[in-house]
Amino acid sequence: MDELGSAAPAGGNGAIPRPRLEDVAARVGLSTASVSLVLRGVPGPSERTRQRVLKAAAELGYRPDRTASALASRRSRLLGVMVAIHSPFHAELVEHLHTAAEEVGYDLVLSALTPNRDENTAVETLLAFRCEALILLGPLAPASVLADLDRRAPVISVGRRITGAELDAVRTADDDGVGQIVDHLVGLGHRTIAYVDGGKGVIATDRRRGYRSAMRRHGLDEQIGILHGDITEEAGEKAGRHFLDDGELPTAVVAYNDQSAIGLLTAFRRAGIDVPGTISVAGYDDNTLSRLAAFDLTTVSQNAEEQARQAVTAAVERLDQGRTTPREIVLAPSLVIRGTTARPR
Repeated sequence: MDELGSAAPAGGNGAIPRPRLEDVAARVGLSTASVSLVLRGVPGPSERTRQRVLKAAAELGYRPDRTASALASRRSRLLGVMVAIHSPFHAELVEHLHTAAEEVGYDLVLSALTPNRDENTAVETLLAFRCEALILLGPLAPASVLADLDRRAPVISVGRRITGAELDAVRTADDDGVGQIVDHLVGLGHRTIAYVDGGKGVIATDRRRGYRSAMRRHGLDEQIGILHGDITEEAGEKAGRHFLDDGELPTAVVAYNDQSAIGLLTAFRRAGIDVPGTISVAGYDDNTLSRLAAFDLTTVSQNAEEQARQAVTAAVERLDQGRTTPREIVLAPSLVIRGTTARPR
């Protein structure tokens, strides 16, 4: 007999049967309906009852059968998340999305973007898994395509401003964030401040505009210098080599994101250029790598935790509360000053 009082199946492989809802109910002396309310997080049972049920479920190793629940309710309670697999910032967003989704009784399905796997493939995979809503991290598809997709399942765009379509969006004010970096550098005394671009897309456009506007606001129109780049460390390192080959370094460089900024740091340090003594460097995102002592990167925080919470809230409002009017949540970015920026020599 096992500890639940159930014998292993005769002639079987000796595996212990999976604990059932009925086993948890029997352990605490409650109905299966009451136990189900607790395990689904539904208000009603007392705190004492809730703790007893959760303790019994943990002791028995009970795990809800999501497939059976979905079939019974005709709902999957799954939120699909499209994520760029090489983005540390997206990885942090996913961590916070998991927490926010679990708090409201949902789970996530992830579908990755890779150099060989485009947005359409990633999204169709999520729909094939019966995801009820789609949370798209930094989507590049045209607004019209996202609007068509929204008619199949609620779409929440995270990180990107949406124009030309009525969609839910959660983002920070990217132009303001880059402007804060430029303000910080100018306040330190910098005048020749270059910018390494992030390529195509709305997010890149907004950050580039923020750089231009801030430079003009400080009367530095003639010092505006934008170098082509993209979202990767490799692009940042290439930009760093370009500055070195050019022979005349700016006193500061702002990169589209932290990954690009880390590439810049790599190129400068390999060449023996002191950062921030000779040149200051700043990124954007405040991802986990930027906080490491090896980089100690001045950057801009997008508040990943709050973006994730707002995105899940938007999805739940669409699915469970029937909201149809689109909402845009714009969070204020905040400058994070670390060790890669200082007064110019």
